[in-house]
Amino acid sequence: MDWMRDWVQAVRECEGGALGTVLCLALLFVWYCYRVGCEHASYTPESRSSPPELSSAKLRPTLGGVRTGGGASEEELNGFAYCQSPECFRCSRPGNGFNQRLYHNLQDYAKRYTWAGMGRVHKGVREQDRYRLCNRPSIQKAEVFFLPDLPSAPFFSRDAQKHDVELLERSFPALLAEFESVYRTPPPLAPGWKANSTPRGHWWTFYLVNQGTTLALNARRCPRTWRVLGQLRTFISNNVFGNACFSVISPGATITEHYGPTNVRLRCHLARLFTLDAASRGERRLRPTAGPERLH
Repeated sequence: MDWMRDWVQAVRECEGGALGTVLCLALLFVWYCYRVGCEHASYTPESRSSPPELSSAKLRPTLGGVRTGGGASEEELNGFAYCQSPECFRCSRPGNGFNQRLYHNLQDYAKRYTWAGMGRVHKGVREQDRYRLCNRPSIQKAEVFFLPDLPSAPFFSRDAQKHDVELLERSFPALLAEFESVYRTPPPLAPGWKANSTPRGHWWTFYLVNQGTTLALNARRCPRTWRVLGQLRTFISNNVFGNACFSVISPGATITEHYGPTNVRLRCHLARLFTLDAASRGERRLRPTAGPERLH
């Protein structure tokens, strides 16, 4: 009879443990349903045919024209969130056609190699519309492709890309010399320079690689810079998210706040702040005054 009592007691203990497990699973299921409901609350069938809230907020004129610290009104800034170039992959908004091509390419890759480790990429491709239409505030809000579950930070440590950052710093004298060689003529008149739309001031860029495409004429004018790019371990050069350029912003210029095309890359700024040399007596000379690097 002792073994019978022990068996009954064991069954009762198992029942108690099983009941606790069931209750925990039920609570987890309720929490999961709540989270999914919150995420999909703003993603309705009507919103599929309308532009994302982020885009409309930037493009729609605002009443009152609130002034910002840079001297430009919010209404003025809103009109410069996107450029008008049909060649710009971010601003032309490729939409579902791009997602379909990306999904087919992902399938081809998996057939040739493996699906192992591709779950997050597959999820990102499958749910791009939901990420773009979500109007919740977020540090990461890519305009073209969003990969979920990546860490967010305003700036990343130099150790995140230690080799490439140190290579750029060692190569700075050569990069600066070639920049000065192509910047002698004012950018609006110099070949190879591109003017970007800004509400205040001027912003010029001299691309060596633009959206994954090499600009051969510009690259030939900067052979040492091009050689440095080839030595970078993590430089993106074979898809639309790859860019490398010299960038010049005039004093007082305002660049509208915006999100980039993707969150799968880090942009490295090897920056130098220049001021006009008062001793030049009006001659166009530049003098470097500071130089922090930034990864974001």
